[in-house]
Amino acid sequence: MQGFLDILKVYKADYILWTGVLRNSPEYDKWVSILEEQEKMGAKIIIAESGQEIKSGNVLIDTIFPFESLEGENIKNTSNDAGIVSKLIYGNNSFLFTGDISSAGEKKLVNSGENISADVLKVAHHGSKYSTSNLFLESVKPKFAVIEVGKNSYGHPTPETLQRLENFGIKIFRTDKDGDVKLESNGKNIKIIKN
Repeated sequence: MQGFLDILKVYKADYILWTGVLRNSPEYDKWVSILEEQEKMGAKIIIAESGQEIKSGNVLIDTIFPFESLEGENIKNTSNDAGIVSKLIYGNNSFLFTGDISSAGEKKLVNSGENISADVLKVAHHGSKYSTSNLFLESVKPKFAVIEVGKNSYGHPTPETLQRLENFGIKIFRTDKDGDVKLESNGKNIKIIKN
């Protein structure tokens, strides 16, 4: 959430997709305030729900999770599994964005029957050992994995997660070691540029 707070202080958004989940934290209060400011500037606030599609030219973003609206829900213990999972599709290339879902959330996705296969996987929860399960990796079958992580006291990404990715032969990119990771697609091939 902190990253979005910083981005939306600088940029005006036309659309903001979020779950509408209630939280009790100073960051959440700032988030709601910024959403109100963005809405006053003309942003359309959209509550995420499975089946929503966002199209821009030849690019499609498919909202896969949550399966039902979570607007107004006060979710405490499983807030990581209340995030948005979406799939970006451009031509023959696909990218799966997983937020912070846990292996329990991943199992729900696998069992849902949704097509979650993707060329690129944004690894959940900064590479936590509680995400990126074998079952999930078998279903997604990514060629590339990007782990968004910085210096932290949690040990992310964990050795267990890195080992699972390596066991599947997935090429790993980490923002803590590789810096910003830029992915370019022409709809047929994906080119990864590390800064």
